[in-house]
Amino acid sequence: MKPRKFKTCFITGITGSGGSYLAEKISEVSPNTKIFGSYRSLGYKKILKKRLNKIKLFNLDLNDSNRTYSIIKKVDPDVVFHFASNADVRDSFDKPLEFASNNNSITINVLEALKKLKSKAVIIICSTSEVYGRVNKNDIPIKENQKFNPSSPYAATKAFQDFIAQIYYRSFKMNIIITRMFSYTNARRKNLFQTSFANQIIDIESGRKNFLYHGNLNSIRTFIDIDDAMNAYWFAATKGKIGEIYNIGGNKIISVKDFLNELINRSKKKIICKVDKKLLRPIDVTLQITNSRKFRKDTGWKPKVSFSDSVNRLIEECQILKKEF
Repeated sequence: MKPRKFKTCFITGITGSGGSYLAEKISEVSPNTKIFGSYRSLGYKKILKKRLNKIKLFNLDLNDSNRTYSIIKKVDPDVVFHFASNADVRDSFDKPLEFASNNNSITINVLEALKKLKSKAVIIICSTSEVYGRVNKNDIPIKENQKFNPSSPYAATKAFQDFIAQIYYRSFKMNIIITRMFSYTNARRKNLFQTSFANQIIDIESGRKNFLYHGNLNSIRTFIDIDDAMNAYWFAATKGKIGEIYNIGGNKIISVKDFLNELINRSKKKIICKVDKKLLRPIDVTLQITNSRKFRKDTGWKPKVSFSDSVNRLIEECQILKKEF
């Protein structure tokens, strides 16, 4: 199958961490694709406006179904990436109703708008490995048919998004592809543990902070670099099979503790670590190790950035962002 080409792309949550990185990636690999996006908070709008000339942003609350319909009709995209969601896992335990109300309704509103418009757009529903939750060792590595076992209210809302997208695909023959992304480095998302660790080490090195605070260090994950993750989303849209569900993850398997040590070993300062009980989740995932063979087979995607280079890039971008923001 020849890779799909897209004239017009619409990214929900474009000023968020994932959405902003993806907009930059699409601008790089497909410069003729017009990029549009919705945002509710400013996030990384400043970076996007500075780095990308041909981009149109809409200040849009996707909970407003009528305006969502109106803007999607105006843009008339041929590819949609649905990133928008409240994504703070720890915070979702404290605000479950807020997370459920927002994440569920915005997804239905986007799908309903596209359905009413009889859109032929390829729709990438950006789900997450969090939907699998706690997985037994016997079920590792995780395949796409692994049953859901969400370990947080946030993960439950992503499971809803995943399931409702499957229903819209089967019921209304919409061109939906679901991606379940596993962990990737992301300097723009400050509440991710690896980004929090990097930022705290930078603050300790500059004398702004004395200790590094952390939560659970025992979870084991697979990792890829942010650039590989964004390439994977583009591969899903251009080469993925309609109606399929894809796990996406890297080859590097590492515990949160060992990731922290990788960052500490790169510092010239002595880093003293302390547990912050506020960062501990009532329930946490233990093993998030993916089987991504189906995605690699269907699209030809594979990670290119080494883990060591990815860690170095994370630190460097965290340093840059601290100066800019």
